[in-house]
Amino acid sequence: MKKVISNVAMSLDGYIAKSDGDITFLSIVEKGGDDYGYSEFMKTIDTIIVGRKTYDKILSIGFEYPNDKDIYVITRNTRPDNGRIKFYSGSLQNLISDLRNKDGKNIFCDGGSDIINQLLRENLFDEFIISVIPIILGEGIPLFRINESEMNLNLIKCQKYNTGLVQLHYKVEK
Repeated sequence: MKKVISNVAMSLDGYIAKSDGDITFLSIVEKGGDDYGYSEFMKTIDTIIVGRKTYDKILSIGFEYPNDKDIYVITRNTRPDNGRIKFYSGSLQNLISDLRNKDGKNIFCDGGSDIINQLLRENLFDEFIISVIPIILGEGIPLFRINESEMNLNLIKCQKYNTGLVQLHYKVEK
């Protein structure tokens, strides 16, 4: 069965962006050309789920989503689909269920915080890959918000890089 995986970077104090959405702090680990396993990870997925604000932010910094993946942009206001980019305003639980029942590779939740926390509330994640950036922001947009229930995790892998980034890979205990 397809897995739903979050692969996200955050500050040491748990923020994925500054309060104004600024993510330039991520660049402090852009040394040596290492992508921290991102390109290998992308080979294991065929679908990306992303919130509309994160989608717009990614496009505004010049990044383009791969054209060989299905992209579901979660939004309250529908827009016309654009090739493999689909704007979705229905139930996340239904979307995940539909995607899991199709043949193919895993599903990547690219954020943002609202989408990640909706999937958490509905216990839809299978794995988390969290890259901890060596910076304390003090405030910002938190990766995890208060959740109604505990979620037990099993550490699969922990890797330290010479840039100070630490990557944690967890499997959700179901």
